[in-house]
Amino acid sequence: MLTVLIVVSIVITYIVPKGMFSTTTNSEGQVVVDYSEYIELPNKGGINILKGLLAPILILMSGDGISIIMLSLFLLVIAGAFQIMSDTYGMQVIVNKLVGKFKNNHKVLIALITLIFMIFGSFFGLFEEVLTLLPLIVILTITLGYDGYLGFLICIVATCFGFASGITNPFTVITASNIIGASPITNIWFRFLIFALMYGLLLIFIFIHIKKITKNPELSPTYKADQLKKENVVDIKEIPNNKRIFVTYVTLLLIILAAILVVTSIEAIRGYTVVFLIVIFLFGGLISGLIVNQNFKDTIASFAKGIISALPTIILVLMASSIKFILEEGMIIATIAHSISNLVAGKNIFVVALLIYVIVLILEFFISSSTAKAIFVMGILSVVSIDLSKEMLVLTYLFGDGYTNVLFPTSPVLLIGLSMIGMNYFTWLKNSKWLFVVNTIMIIGLLCLAVLIGY
Repeated sequence: MLTVLIVVSIVITYIVPKGMFSTTTNSEGQVVVDYSEYIELPNKGGINILKGLLAPILILMSGDGISIIMLSLFLLVIAGAFQIMSDTYGMQVIVNKLVGKFKNNHKVLIALITLIFMIFGSFFGLFEEVLTLLPLIVILTITLGYDGYLGFLICIVATCFGFASGITNPFTVITASNIIGASPITNIWFRFLIFALMYGLLLIFIFIHIKKITKNPELSPTYKADQLKKENVVDIKEIPNNKRIFVTYVTLLLIILAAILVVTSIEAIRGYTVVFLIVIFLFGGLISGLIVNQNFKDTIASFAKGIISALPTIILVLMASSIKFILEEGMIIATIAHSISNLVAGKNIFVVALLIYVIVLILEFFISSSTAKAIFVMGILSVVSIDLSKEMLVLTYLFGDGYTNVLFPTSPVLLIGLSMIGMNYFTWLKNSKWLFVVNTIMIIGLLCLAVLIGY
């Protein structure tokens, strides 16, 4: 799909009129762009076709090259760090500790596990990584007398809802904020509110499902698949040194969270957030792995495994970023931005916010990578004249980006997760439709509320 978008972008540079925004030089000799004054240029053909096809490579040598390289490095490091955590049973131990504490109160346990996975997504940007935990959670829910569908809800869907309700999500909130020059801390309380409301919505949906299958287990959409899994259900094996693992990784996660909050709240170093996170994830992940594993060779092997798993994501980032590069080189990005400005000019700001939300939602169907989409969307919105704050644009992007990762069939995580619990896509849609209907209504309401309070 990204390849098609690249080709379409090349073609568009031959069709759309060229243009630019006027520039002036300030008293310090710096060139300042005036986005309010658009200048149409003579149309002399589009970008060189070979240059357009090589854009994913050439972009690394452009003005955005350093930012993309740092972002790619961050993606590799965080993948390596969490691979170490996964291979040393970090997340499993955290979940198992919760099971031990609340073995006699299943509903509280379900609520806490859901909260933990939402925190993983909202604060640390995890999503694909929790697929490795889905079999464990499914075994847990079946053992408790429930079903695999519930395991999918409290693991994959909870992480997705947390990811979308991003509070300090590095891949959406911080990346999009850095691109557009917004503050991730400004009005962060509103994102906490969103997190709480979406957590409440998901819990209501979960408990309705629990009540239904408690009355009649055969109403479970994964009933037949669960019967096969029950034959192989065994107690979770006791993991050696689990106390050390628990303390080590809870400490690491708290350090990461504190670092994100501190760095993003200090304006002087906010622009270096990604650099700080690279250092923290790199050394924190390796040191934590050595503490719990005490084997340098295995720790490095896990880190390398994580890096390799992230390489396809890097390719997606480069391809998505190249679309903006093609439009810039074809000198039509100013024309597109100017057209969007004219489209929203004079319109009610509520309508403007909803239009941007719909645009991101459409892009989400074709580009599931949040980081790749953030680079493309925020790159354009950064030069569009809109009567909405930069923070509001980031929030609108968040709403359009995340929740549909467990709705659209173009999401690899959704399809892989469903295959793990033995459910086909259309059965998933049938059983989850009301969750997303209410979710969409809440998003529109929260979007309007954010505009109303001047988010």
